[in-house]
Amino acid sequence: MTAIFHPAAAASAQNLTTAQVQEQLHALLQPLGAVTETETLSLPEALDRVLAEAVICPVNVPPHDNSAMDGYAFSSADLVAVQGGWLRLRVVGTVLAGAPWSQPVSAGQCVKIMTGAVMPEGLDTVVPHEQVSASDDHISVEAASLKPGANRRLRGEDLRQGEVALPAGQKLTPAALGLLASLGLGQATVRRRLRVAYFSTGDELLSPGTAPREGAIYDSNRFSLQGLLRRLGAHVLDLGSVPDEPDALEERLREAATLADVVLTSGGISAGEADHTRAMLQRLGTVQFWRVAMRPGRPLAVGLLAPAAMALNPIAEKFTEKTAIGAIPESASSSQKQSIPLSTKRPAVLLGLPGNPVAAMVSFLIFVRPALGLLAGELAAPTPMLQAVATERLRKRAGRTEYLRGVLALNAQGQATVRTTGPQGSALLSSMVQANCIIVLDDARGDVQAGEAVHILPLQGLI
Repeated sequence: MTAIFHPAAAASAQNLTTAQVQEQLHALLQPLGAVTETETLSLPEALDRVLAEAVICPVNVPPHDNSAMDGYAFSSADLVAVQGGWLRLRVVGTVLAGAPWSQPVSAGQCVKIMTGAVMPEGLDTVVPHEQVSASDDHISVEAASLKPGANRRLRGEDLRQGEVALPAGQKLTPAALGLLASLGLGQATVRRRLRVAYFSTGDELLSPGTAPREGAIYDSNRFSLQGLLRRLGAHVLDLGSVPDEPDALEERLREAATLADVVLTSGGISAGEADHTRAMLQRLGTVQFWRVAMRPGRPLAVGLLAPAAMALNPIAEKFTEKTAIGAIPESASSSQKQSIPLSTKRPAVLLGLPGNPVAAMVSFLIFVRPALGLLAGELAAPTPMLQAVATERLRKRAGRTEYLRGVLALNAQGQATVRTTGPQGSALLSSMVQANCIIVLDDARGDVQAGEAVHILPLQGLI
């Protein structure tokens, strides 16, 4: 399906709020849809992949009533008969996990039972062993401390046969893999990984390890953004950096759009004289340049690179699995590697970020991360924001959303507090290392006084 982007709507909004950007990004990507190719992987290989289809329970979980702890199993009818006081029961045997009990247990009798063992026929209550007094082959327990049905796991209590265990779009976390294993399933059908080609732009950029030169800086975005992409499970194609030369930029854009589902860039999208990306992208596809009312960040390029303009070129042929980070699964057979196409028929999505390191990372977290989740077929799951009390005054100009690097902590009273990492310049990458959260001040808010509550976005799990 080909997405239709309406440039007029975006162009008319010269200074968009972050909410407007998120809405328009969703409107652009939703018709395009998620990647459709799938593969079936073993559970260890499927970690952090996205389910392509719902998993239906083939069995009940648990498959039988069983004991929730080590103790003694008996019938709750014995509790009713006692009517308070002490319950005395005769122990007639031991039930181990994996070895069901087949003999009848009469009134006034019980069996010693281990956690996970099948509950014998007619028994429905378990008393923990630490609550009983044992003497020879009998136990005694205070009846008032027990309730009928206590410490018993019911058949199908977790999942019932025939119901949806995991929906399509579920990301396979360690817990989800364990759930699949509990159903007896050793494989999962997942969507292929999203292919994201990344490159930086700018004459001033140097690759780490090269000699320094006057006026140049080392390219940090190439590594921080690639790290964010890899944490999301994308196949990252490292296309390095491109100088501020129109021909070189065009060549790299064509290469990137041929190879990937998404083309991610940093730098070259502001109004500077050397920023050729704007003109080039408008020639190669349907691309809009938005000014976002946010700090850090502001410029953002979003759009589609038309497939017709991205004919396979000789440069793409040099891109093997050795140069594309994770472009082809290591477990793939030779025939599978040959069958993986270098290009897709649908348009490549272009996401251009600002060049300042912190602005690029914050823009990625706020805009790119959810966009990639949608294209990868993940169920929408907005990251919940928490609240904390500011320990310092925060200067804020109304009319834009500000994202401050913060340090979240608990005070002596157990209250969540937050402070900034200090200076908030968009080039201060060290502040992102120090931060464990982002303080989010919405566009309507002004200055924040010490002691006021603010929203925070924890970075754990995001970066």
